[in-house]
Amino acid sequence: MRRVPSLPSFVRSISAGTMDHYLIAQTLPPFALSLGVVMTALLLERLLVLFNVLAADGGTLRTFVNLLADLVPHYLGLALPAAICVSVFSVVRKMSQNNEIDALMASGVSLARIARPFIAMGVVLGLVSFLLYGFIQPYARYNFRQGMYLASHAGWAPHLQGRMFATPSGTLMLTADRVDGVGTRLFHVFIRDRTQDMERDITAESGTLQIADDRSSVRLDLAHGVIVTDRHDDHPTLATFDTTTRILQSEGRGGTFRHRGNDERELTVPELRRAIRHRDPTIQRSHLVAELHFRLARAMAIPFIPVLACALAGVAKRQRRNVGLPVAAISLVGFDHALQLGLSLVASRAMSPWLVIWGPFALFCIACVVLLARRNGMSGAGWSLKRLAQRGPVAVGSTMDTGR
Repeated sequence: MRRVPSLPSFVRSISAGTMDHYLIAQTLPPFALSLGVVMTALLLERLLVLFNVLAADGGTLRTFVNLLADLVPHYLGLALPAAICVSVFSVVRKMSQNNEIDALMASGVSLARIARPFIAMGVVLGLVSFLLYGFIQPYARYNFRQGMYLASHAGWAPHLQGRMFATPSGTLMLTADRVDGVGTRLFHVFIRDRTQDMERDITAESGTLQIADDRSSVRLDLAHGVIVTDRHDDHPTLATFDTTTRILQSEGRGGTFRHRGNDERELTVPELRRAIRHRDPTIQRSHLVAELHFRLARAMAIPFIPVLACALAGVAKRQRRNVGLPVAAISLVGFDHALQLGLSLVASRAMSPWLVIWGPFALFCIACVVLLARRNGMSGAGWSLKRLAQRGPVAVGSTMDTGR
């Protein structure tokens, strides 16, 4: 009878060894570099769009940084699969060119065993991606939409520049000769207010701007100034003050933003399941089902990406070029587009997600495993032939002696 391995020996067999630590250490630098390059490339286009929008609406650097931070989780979810694929491919390709793969296989280590730490790394990144897709991205997407709405509907930004005229409404104008670096401390302030069939001209030595929480109004605290009031039917009046407060309303530009949850992409995974179970009337059930299956399939496919990279990274010694990386890139892009198509078909046509989402997922995973198994078998056969070639004369002589 075959002996069942004990639990300590099983734990030792799956625990990380020296080779695993070495492979992970070799993978982390190219992974970080690839992740940074891909993130930078993905964010460049949005950076230009944000600059244009905020410049047109008078946005500030703080608003720009907040919007950029809300974009990071979305593009991080796109960059992680590409980064793990490129890093694993580059490490295995380098080891193959330096004969490290050959040395490991000569000592009895298979390609599947070499891929084990990469697969473990993919599992960790899959869990991170699940947190991104299922919990962080919905909040980040809502915060980005809210920030863009407030930046374009606030009417004016409460951070002025020196000698710049701000018009919070059609009847109000504000300017200051000098503004500090933050943009909220004003000096030599002038305000013209033409509300309630009269005109008020206010001058002050200094003032401080404070925005309300809902961005519908701005509080302006003035110090040491004069107010001239003209009611058009009497002589103008003049009043001096040491401190006064003005509430500057922003007319016709929208107030608070809507609550989170009007879009299925703004819901977390538990919220999607709850909405599907209770049949939320605000969002179609097909959209909720499609979004839930799409996120799960994307996260669960990430551990198979290192398998694909290991299978395609091997190169023959006399082969100078390897098309493995372009094939891997095309495979990942094609798989992502297949999931996107499945998402659209489930949402718009109410098709079964098990067919149009999990079907491509199963094909992708099976293809990755088959490629690695085939590469592993070819490498093992190659090493057997190589050993026979090294022992050729002895093996032939033994056969001839046996024949005699």
